[in-house]
Amino acid sequence: MAGSTAIDLALVARFRQALDRLNPDGEKIGLAVSGGPDSMAMLLLAHEAIPGGFEVATVDHGLRPEAKDECALVVAACEERGVPCEVLSVTVGEGNLQAMAREARYRVLDAWAARKKIKSVSTAHHADDQMETMLMRLNRGSGISGLSGIREWTTFGERSRVIRPVLSFSRAELTQIIAVADLEIASDPSNADASYERVRLRQALQRVDCLDPKGFATSARHIEEADLLCEVAVERWLFENEKPMQGGLRNPAPPDRAMQFPLLEVQFRLMGKQPRGSDLARLLKQLRQGHGGNVAGVLVTVENGDWVFRPEPPRRTG
Repeated sequence: MAGSTAIDLALVARFRQALDRLNPDGEKIGLAVSGGPDSMAMLLLAHEAIPGGFEVATVDHGLRPEAKDECALVVAACEERGVPCEVLSVTVGEGNLQAMAREARYRVLDAWAARKKIKSVSTAHHADDQMETMLMRLNRGSGISGLSGIREWTTFGERSRVIRPVLSFSRAELTQIIAVADLEIASDPSNADASYERVRLRQALQRVDCLDPKGFATSARHIEEADLLCEVAVERWLFENEKPMQGGLRNPAPPDRAMQFPLLEVQFRLMGKQPRGSDLARLLKQLRQGHGGNVAGVLVTVENGDWVFRPEPPRRTG
């Protein structure tokens, strides 16, 4: 079925080029669509660029009464265009609400993709999201890995990869696609909740008109390339110097100070941890003073000039 010709063909061409890069074999992909303007715009772009080449999943987190209606909007938009769509329900655990919801969402999307024999699931992260992420991480003192921002693709779950074909699109471009199509969309009240750091930053950025989200997206790609180079150097260092030990890992402290922070970033990443840059900076300061510390569930100590990484011991209760 042909898509709407009302969408700017230049935007469709950019979307198709991104998919050619991210999905070069042209395999069927999945789209994670929430009902919000960004993901609904992605749905319209996909319908125009690769009709019949994708399926849609929309996740009901069960956190708000409106969630079922928002999922119904996605289902209706897909039915109108002949696109297969499935509603996935999840239960969100206790703790950091946004983090737990994200974990539950990716877990159920991974299972859905496996069942559908889909290798890549597309999300609608865009250039404004990238700019906000980079600014938040700058504010936290992140290193080069954190400043590379949102990656254009990454793995998630046990079987799947997530791709982000609209990462170079601005929020304004996606909003315009929705406006032209006159498509009904959902509005998530959490996007106006100033208790979230991202929302506060977004509200502040509305008063600044000199920042270019696309410029940030380009810078993030350059930083990602530099981060990959650092990662290669650090992994070579680890291969040559790291010594497994009972209950942990031991590395000589790199004599080159420029490698020390990247080494911590990579080491924690390899251990499945993603601490904030400010926490790693504080840990590095302690290590340079001959002390250690606990970060993200990992105890790091200095022993005979080496850095030793162990899982943090369980805390005593009672």
